[in-house]
Amino acid sequence: MALPVPTLAPRPSLAVLGLQERFPVRRAFCIGRNYAAHAREMGFDPDREPPFFFMKTAEAIVPVEPGQTAEIVYPSGTRDYHHEAELIVAIGRGGRDIPESEALLHVFGYAVGLDMTRRDLQAEAKKLGRPWEIGKSADQSGPVGPITRGGNLDIKGHIRLAVNGAIRQDSTLAAMIWSIPEQIAIISRYFELHAGDLIFTGTPEGVDAVMRGDTMEVSVDGLERIRVAVV
Repeated sequence: MALPVPTLAPRPSLAVLGLQERFPVRRAFCIGRNYAAHAREMGFDPDREPPFFFMKTAEAIVPVEPGQTAEIVYPSGTRDYHHEAELIVAIGRGGRDIPESEALLHVFGYAVGLDMTRRDLQAEAKKLGRPWEIGKSADQSGPVGPITRGGNLDIKGHIRLAVNGAIRQDSTLAAMIWSIPEQIAIISRYFELHAGDLIFTGTPEGVDAVMRGDTMEVSVDGLERIRVAVV
């Protein structure tokens, strides 16, 4: 008996503050070790390496609706599931070889997000020189909140994460090694960016494990904060 033609689930879309229309997610690029203190806590010297990127599948993105607490499932295959608070850049206009001076013209807006990581599996992949997807692209590993429109952002604003009310990550966007325009320019040398792409811009120090029953709250100054519960 022949199998039926598969019906694909719709891709996720993010709320946009002030609009009824939603932002459809195409791809998610993520920069690695973009805060010096986080790089050091992972055992690396941030002053010696050029930027590098990995990706999450679009299906890993979990839209967090305004004022709601999203739920994500603790994934299989890990005993060390870490939170990583991130500023998310939403691309509204694509392009190749985008100059840094024009990069912000391609930004639709910004959101607060999480790069959830199966740290034990990521560490094993690093040791063996293998890709990171098994650690970084677990189902529901990319919660992202509603988008605030605009190409400008306070680059000195705070980024914070609390678990069950206790602060774990607390830094400023100014601590990024590679700026948002630099990240856009670099990615666009290797991939043609398109509207709907997301860029996860890195996480500060203080990453740690969460367990089922924990609730994370993430904030970036000037943006809608998010709450995410692990079930």
